[in-house]
This record gives sequence, C-alpha cells and structure tokens, in this order.
Amino acid sequence: MTTTPPQDSPAPALAPLHLRPCRAADLDVLERHMPSPGRTRRHAARFDRQEQGLSTFLTAWADDVPVGTAQILWQGCAAPEVQARFPGCPELNGLGIWPPELRSRGIGTALIRAAEERVRAAGHPLIGLGVDDDNDRAAALYLRIGYRETGCRYLDRYAYLDDDGVRHEVADPARFLVKAPAGGAPGPM
Repeated sequence: MTTTPPQDSPAPALAPLHLRPCRAADLDVLERHMPSPGRTRRHAARFDRQEQGLSTFLTAWADDVPVGTAQILWQGCAAPEVQARFPGCPELNGLGIWPPELRSRGIGTALIRAAEERVRAAGHPLIGLGVDDDNDRAAALYLRIGYRETGCRYLDRYAYLDDDGVRHEVADPARFLVKAPAGGAPGPM
C-alpha cells in the first residue's frame, strides 16, 4: 500500500479585520490571547499611556479575537540619538501579531497603515519606527512599504518581569526608519 505524503494545507481564511484603539474591557482578552511575557502587564501599560494621552494603542481583531497590536508613541522614540535627529516624530512601536501562524497575512501592514493615517491626520510630516538588527523579516516589510533608512542607530531599551518577578533589562541594537505618513517620500535623511 502506498501513501501520499501530507501536503501543507493553506492557512485558514482570516475573518475580516477590525482595527481600533484599545478599550479597558479589552485588556483581559488581550492577555488571554496575546500573553505578555512573564509577569509584565504589557497591554495594561500601553493602555495606561493611551489614557494619559501619550500614545494610541491600536488593536486588530478577527471576529472577537485579538490578533495584533501596535502603539503610536506621540512623543517619539525615547532614545536620545533618535530624539536629537527626529524631535517630535511619532514612533510606531510594539507591533505584534499573535499567534505566529497569522504573520505574513496582512495584519501588521493593516496596523501600520492605521497608525500612519492617524499620524497624518494629526498633522505630523513623518512617522518613525525602530527595527532591531536581528529582525530581518520586519525590516524587509518596513522597507517594502516605503520606510527609509536614516542611518540613525541606537539601543532599544526595555525591561520585563519574568515568571519569578525578576526584572530583566534589555538593550537591543536597532536602527530608526521613517516615512511620510501620506505615503510620499520624506526629504533627505
């Protein structure tokens, strides 16, 4: 008896996406479906920044399930190197798609476009984002959709609490990319 090896089946169809700013009622659902690392309450921290007017915490939903998040930091990237070169440039930060099987399905691009539209509507000439040196896949996406290299390098610093409550400080080498949010190319970098 011969058997045919199983074929990779195509990914199931994704329900239509609905993008909107996070609401307080979303936080528990986000933690269940897109868990924060360790004891870090990443979604709650992002929501708190939004409530303070410092950011817009965008969420992507397929049916009633969260599948992606991103935030616009209205005061820009915290790194001094970036602030010196791009003062007042809002930063798209914390783009995440979950579960990983949903990556490369347009969710990240939809969140980026939604952020760009909000930045454009707020009258900002540029939007920026950082990409870690080891994240070639994300860098390729950003460059493909019109972000440009600036030559601005920095350490992306953040911290998290592990499952035991121990705080870990992280400093990832990164580069800062920019784009005119209306889709046009910014001037010389």
